[in-house]
Amino acid sequence: MNVPLDWPGFGHVSLAALLFLCLAAALAGAVDAVVGGGGLIQVPALLLVAPGGQPLYALATNKIASVVGTAAAVRTYARQTPIDWAAALPMALAAFGGATGGAAFAGALAPGVLNGVVLVALVAVGVYTWRKPALGVAEAPRFTRVAQVGVMALGGALIGFYDGLAGPGTGAFLVFLLVGLVGFAFLRASATAKVVNVATNLGALLYFIPAGKVLWGLGAVLAVCNVTGAVLGARLAVRRGSSFVRRVFLTVVVALVVSLGWKAVVG
Repeated sequence: MNVPLDWPGFGHVSLAALLFLCLAAALAGAVDAVVGGGGLIQVPALLLVAPGGQPLYALATNKIASVVGTAAAVRTYARQTPIDWAAALPMALAAFGGATGGAAFAGALAPGVLNGVVLVALVAVGVYTWRKPALGVAEAPRFTRVAQVGVMALGGALIGFYDGLAGPGTGAFLVFLLVGLVGFAFLRASATAKVVNVATNLGALLYFIPAGKVLWGLGAVLAVCNVTGAVLGARLAVRRGSSFVRRVFLTVVVALVVSLGWKAVVG
């Protein structure tokens, strides 16, 4: 079980490690489909196993599993809840460009550089959401149509750049942008965030694939597991509604704060 596999594109992981990564990918897909934050599970699992021997292999392979799982979540959401494609697609395109740029900096970024800033931002997001129980329960538009599309595109570009750097909490930041600033309900925000997440993952892959950092065999297996979790998570979110998504959102934010806080303490 612990003997490294010599299968092409698997980074010499053992069978036990592969099974562990499959479970992590399925759970990550379910969490990510509801409100984002699946990277909190899938990325640390890959970094722990260290396929290929370098962190960039883990980050790049994670994007393969994530883009397929997130696309499956979008398909599930689109069948059962309306997605404003006219606003979501410009945001996704801007995020795609931002993620491509962010991925180019991923290898040069010293570990932990963004942790402090992100930790403070997540605490602020969590406290703000917790103190406003009505936030995101119902639609509350705050901009004209043109301004809304512009705000979403700008926010998508910035968060996309952060996602390209493999920063944790991308999904949570997207959902909060759409709920706290734009005025979406949590369910609609989560569905829109999935569209943008597909673009950010593709943008990062635009850099990682030519760089030869994607382990295709491992990525394909994890993608199947991620899709399974994503479809189940999206269905659960649609069935339970915005109040449920809000609770999961706060849980994910707290988990991200604890994770990043722990990294800051232990270095």
